[in-house]
Amino acid sequence: MDENSKNLFLAIALSISVLIFWQVFYAGPKLIEEQQRAEKKETSGQVEPGKAPLPRSGTASKPDEVPSLSDDQKISRPPIPGNIDELRDSRDRIVNSTKRIDIETSSLRGSIALKGGRIDDIILRKYKETVAPDSPEVVLFSPSGSPKPYYAEHGWAAGSDKKLNLPNSETIWQVEGSNRLTVGSPVTLAYDGGQGLVFRKKISVDADYMLQITQEVQNNSPEPVTLYPYALISRHGQPKTTNFYILHEGLIGFLGDSGLQEIDYSDALEDKTIKFKEKGGWLGITDKYWAAVLIPDQNATYEGSFSGISQESKEFFQTDYLLAGITIPPGQSKQATSHLFAGAKQVHLIDSYGEKLKIERFDLLIDWGWFYFLTKPLFVALDYVYRHVGNFGLSILIVTVLIKIALFWFANKSYVSMSKMKKLQPEMQKLRERYPDDKMKQQQALMELYKKEKVNPMSGCLPILIQIPVFFALYKVLFVTIEMRHAPFYGWIKDLSAPDPTTIFNMFGLIPWTPPSFLQIGVWPILMGITMWVQMKLNPQQPDPIQQKIFTWMPVVFTFILAPFPAGLVIYWAWNNLLSIIQQWIIMARQGVKVDLFGNMGINKFKLPKLPGSGKT
Repeated sequence: MDENSKNLFLAIALSISVLIFWQVFYAGPKLIEEQQRAEKKETSGQVEPGKAPLPRSGTASKPDEVPSLSDDQKISRPPIPGNIDELRDSRDRIVNSTKRIDIETSSLRGSIALKGGRIDDIILRKYKETVAPDSPEVVLFSPSGSPKPYYAEHGWAAGSDKKLNLPNSETIWQVEGSNRLTVGSPVTLAYDGGQGLVFRKKISVDADYMLQITQEVQNNSPEPVTLYPYALISRHGQPKTTNFYILHEGLIGFLGDSGLQEIDYSDALEDKTIKFKEKGGWLGITDKYWAAVLIPDQNATYEGSFSGISQESKEFFQTDYLLAGITIPPGQSKQATSHLFAGAKQVHLIDSYGEKLKIERFDLLIDWGWFYFLTKPLFVALDYVYRHVGNFGLSILIVTVLIKIALFWFANKSYVSMSKMKKLQPEMQKLRERYPDDKMKQQQALMELYKKEKVNPMSGCLPILIQIPVFFALYKVLFVTIEMRHAPFYGWIKDLSAPDPTTIFNMFGLIPWTPPSFLQIGVWPILMGITMWVQMKLNPQQPDPIQQKIFTWMPVVFTFILAPFPAGLVIYWAWNNLLSIIQQWIIMARQGVKVDLFGNMGINKFKLPKLPGSGKT
């Protein structure tokens, strides 16, 4: 092996060592420290957090005080199922103490506050916090005054006439007609400011997570009035995030010609306010699996902004837009219609909304990453198979077989080259013995032999290199798509998007001790390491001792590296290794190479069966 190749493998080994050292002694402890700091922040200061950022309209977005209502004005909503958390109890007290309109669909439950007309109470009925049966449902929106305020607001802003009595966050709206928002049964809120302007807000919802808001102004005054429709999403306090570079969480939008904009919470606080003027697109705030998105009229030009401020040790984040002015002549009324997405980022649902409402690049709400051309097609394939077999774990196994078939030519070429190299082992040994003290001549003779026999000594790396793009794409799919969240396999794997919960260091649960994260070496990572080790034993011995040592230790290193990865990814890698072993054995046998797998493993009493028609073992 030449000096450059030796340096390459040394660099790979050193890089892996640095990654492990970084994870164990820096990244891991730092992540735990950040989580503890975030938890401390969430449980402290659960009082009304002052004044929120102003919308672009210039009207105040001041969080509302909890009004004092008589008993007959209060609505009683049941607590969140399974709720034992103090923060959720506090949130429920706020919701239950204000006059509201209920929201009830198969996907959502919650309410709209009559004070301010805010959509500030959204619970996702189909999703729970954990895989536990009694786990509470996921809360998306919470009202101002609760521990984690997060809400959407739609309204009107005045132009030059600032004396108009427009509805704001303190306005008490009246209900016209139905007082319960369901699919096919919209609700209408009305407000008369006493200046001849009557405001109405009609809200409808579909069976999933899209709400339509139609704002109307009826001008009964003797003069024309120009008003500007606006909408905002406000979030008080920075939520917990995965804090991983392959996933964006924070402020997001696809803004016409400006394209996709992704702003982390920390960047929003640093940049204060980012303004733009565009036509079409959408903007909002995204979590890993959930999002709240404002969708203006796709044909209208609007002024928008992303903003973040820190005030009195509290943080506030907001996305908003302001449409062009609408002039309402005397005796007439005008409307402005927009949409609000508030729910789970289901791939097919996001795609269908984009097509149905003609929302520009709404599919980018899901963070497919730079390798969009690989990650989304892979998800489509996995989802298609899942719809036929009913289990995403089985779907991963089946799609892996399909990928192996698609990449058969590349793998076959690699295994044929390795088979030829294995046959040359005696010749290679003779060359080493001929030039025991002259490494240069030994290397030259080996290279001439490789060239003569058309053998690539690096062919053993090709199967792994081919897997890497697929590996990353599958990792991305498992990490970002909600369809994989809490998707079970068999046995102890209850969530393919989470690491294998078992670990050898507490005897797979027999010892009452929870090892640190870097020692979470579960059953599937061990199986993956074993299959990788077996595959390495099928390969010919490397001509360079250092190179051979790297290949020998690679399964152990990969076992530790992949252990904290999603279980679905580890299952894929183990299954892919097993298929590769079978494929490589068949090709080597047909090339006339003796397959002494158990001999290579030091278990000479076992022999592989003969391959039919080959006459070889």
